[in-house]
Amino acid sequence: MKIALAQLNYLIGDFTGNSQKIIGAIASARKSGAELVVFAEMALTGYPAGDYLEFDDFINQTENHIQLIAAECCGITAIVGGPSRNLTGKGKPLFNSAWVLAEGKVQQLVHKSLLPNYDVFDEYRYFEPATGYSLSQINGTLMAVTICEDIWNTGEIPLYQRFPLDEAITLKPELIINIAASPFHYNQALNRRQVMRDNALKYKLPVVYVNQVGAQTELIFDGGSLACDSGGNVRTILPFFAENLQIIETEKSWYNVLPAAEVLIDETEVDIALMHDALVLGIRDYFGKMGFSKAVLGLSGGIDSAVTLALSAEALGPENVHGILLPSEFSSDHSIADAKGLALSLGCPHEIIQIADVFQTLTDTMQPFFKELPFGLTEENMQARIRAVILMALANKFGYILLNTSNKSEAAVGYGTLYGDMCGGLSVLGDVYKTDVYQLAHYINREKEIIPLNSIVKPPSAELRPGQKDSDSLPEYEVLDKLLFQYIEKRKGRMELEKMGFEPQLVARVLKMVNSNEWKRKQSPPILRVSPKAFGGGRRMPIVGKYL
Repeated sequence: MKIALAQLNYLIGDFTGNSQKIIGAIASARKSGAELVVFAEMALTGYPAGDYLEFDDFINQTENHIQLIAAECCGITAIVGGPSRNLTGKGKPLFNSAWVLAEGKVQQLVHKSLLPNYDVFDEYRYFEPATGYSLSQINGTLMAVTICEDIWNTGEIPLYQRFPLDEAITLKPELIINIAASPFHYNQALNRRQVMRDNALKYKLPVVYVNQVGAQTELIFDGGSLACDSGGNVRTILPFFAENLQIIETEKSWYNVLPAAEVLIDETEVDIALMHDALVLGIRDYFGKMGFSKAVLGLSGGIDSAVTLALSAEALGPENVHGILLPSEFSSDHSIADAKGLALSLGCPHEIIQIADVFQTLTDTMQPFFKELPFGLTEENMQARIRAVILMALANKFGYILLNTSNKSEAAVGYGTLYGDMCGGLSVLGDVYKTDVYQLAHYINREKEIIPLNSIVKPPSAELRPGQKDSDSLPEYEVLDKLLFQYIEKRKGRMELEKMGFEPQLVARVLKMVNSNEWKRKQSPPILRVSPKAFGGGRRMPIVGKYL
C-alpha cells in the first residue's frame, strides 16, 4: 500500500489554517498516488489544546472542519487526529480520537486508550479512555490505528484497562499505524525508535508512526516520523524540525525480516545538535505564532547571553535581534569587547547604555533608608533590576519580545534576580544546564568562531561587584550539574544522592537552594523544554515545603 506520512506544523486553535494545511497535504498525497495519508494526533486543533477543549464552540468548530476535510477525501483515505464527543453519557465529555475519512465522509472514529497524566501531559483532565477496539479496513488492508501512548506502554503510562495493541492483535491486523504528538527532549528520538522497534518485533508487523513538528510555547515537537518493517528496521524517517510529506510503499519485503539491533540509550548523553535545532525552532515558532518578529536581550559578554543571541539570530534573522550592552562600574573591559564582537560577528544591531549614573541615583535615593549598611546582595539586585527596566522599556516602545538568558543551573539554585535578569517573554536556555551551554557554544562555533573564545573560557561571573565569580557562591558547574540532573531529571532524594557518592554537605546545600527557590521559578517566563524534566508545567513542586 502507498501511504503518505504528513508531518506538519500546526497552530493551536487555528482551524482554518490547520485545515488548509491538511487539505493541501491530502491533495499532494493523492497526486503522488497515495491510497492513505496519515496526520498527527490532534492535528486539527493543535496539541496541547488545554482548556480550549472545555469550550463547546471549540468542539463545534472541530466537527465542522472535519466535515470540510472529509469532503476532500475522494480517491484517498485520511487519518486525522482531533477531539470527538463522548456520546455514551459516561465519563469525560470527550475522546482523543483518530478520524478516518474517505469517500467524502467520516468512516470511523478510533479513540485513545492510554491517557498520559505525567510530566507535561494532562489528558485525563479532558478525555475519557476508550473501552473497546476495532480495526480499520482501508483499501482492503486491515490496520490497527493507535494514538501516541497506545503504542508506548511505558511504566509512566497508567493502564486503565488494557494495552490496546494486545487486543488489536487478536483481530489479525496487517499493519500498525500510530499518530502522535510527542514533544522533543534530547533522548526522545532514540526512545521512539526503540519503542517502534519493540512493537514491530512483538507483533511481527510493520509500524507507521507520524508525529507533528513545531513549537507550542514551551513544548517543541521535532517530527522524526518513521516507518519500520516487522523486524523494527527503519525503512524511512522524516526530517527533524521541518515539515515534510513523504510517500512509502509497504510490500512483502516488510514482513518476516531479521530484527533490528536494540537501540542503546544513555540518559545522561545530550545530543547537542538536536538541542540546538530544537531551540532555534522553539524561538522561531514562539515569535511567528505570536505575531512578533523582533527580539531584544541584554548582552553581558558572558556565555549565556552569547549563546542566546546566536540562537535567536539564527531563528529570527540577525537584523531582528537587538543586543543591548548595559555596563556598570563593575563590568570589565573585556566583557564589553566580547559582547560587541559577538554582535558584529552575527550582524545584529547593538547599543551601549551605561547604567552607572542610574545606579548611583538609585543608591542616593535609598541612602536615607540604607544609611551605613554595607554594599551587598541588595545593591547587586538593584543593578539587575535597572537593566530589566531599560530592556523592558525598549521592548514596550518598539514592540520587541525580551529574551531571558538564564540557564537551568542558575534557575535551579535561585542564582538570578526576580524582576531583574529573570525578566523576559521567553526563556531560551532555562532548560539547558550550564555545562551544556558550553557545548552549545562550541557547536555554534563548529565551522568558524562566532562566539568569542574569551566568552567561553573565562570564569563565569555576574559582574555585580568587584572580582565576582559564580564559584564564589556556587559549586563548580561540572559537579553542580551532575547533582542537579540526578535530583531534577531522575528524582533521586538526599539519601540516594549520598549513596551515589555526592558529599552529604554538598547535597544538603544544593537541595536547600533548589527547594527554597521554587517561588522564584513560579514567576519565570515560559521555558523552552529540551530535557525530560523541565521547570514549568512538567515539574509540579510545592512552593512551601520542607522535604530535603
